[in-house]
Amino acid sequence: MDGQQALMALIDSAWAELNGSDAGRRDLCLDTVSDVLETGRLAQDDVERTVGRLATVALSGENHAVRESALHAVCTASAHYELPYRVVEPLAAGADGFEPLLLAYVLSVLGSTRDRAALPVVERFLHHPHPEVRQEASEALTDLDRHREPTRDTTA
Repeated sequence: MDGQQALMALIDSAWAELNGSDAGRRDLCLDTVSDVLETGRLAQDDVERTVGRLATVALSGENHAVRESALHAVCTASAHYELPYRVVEPLAAGADGFEPLLLAYVLSVLGSTRDRAALPVVERFLHHPHPEVRQEASEALTDLDRHREPTRDTTA
């Protein structure tokens, strides 16, 4: 078993335990997934599959701690891998359902995609009643703007 296979085995084991654990253990299972993502050593398809599953947990009816652990793991992945918008789009679609603390994670992840498709969602939260959400939306917007295609100078 090579290093990537061993890391995926840890994630698979965490998923298996996640399915049968109480909420306290479920939170710890997601911490394991986050730790593996933090290594930065997974193949891109494995990362995308894992992040998709984490998004499903974050959007579920789980308790706050479990949902926060799932979003923390997605943020960890976004710091170590390039996540395509299509992978985190379910979080964008469900953004209105997150409480402010969890919404900050979602906005951070959307900004990290560098995909302008995230702009309409991020811009909606620039006037949110919670200052932390507004700040995170502003930072995400900066991240997205930083990667905007330069306009061509047609005067030359």
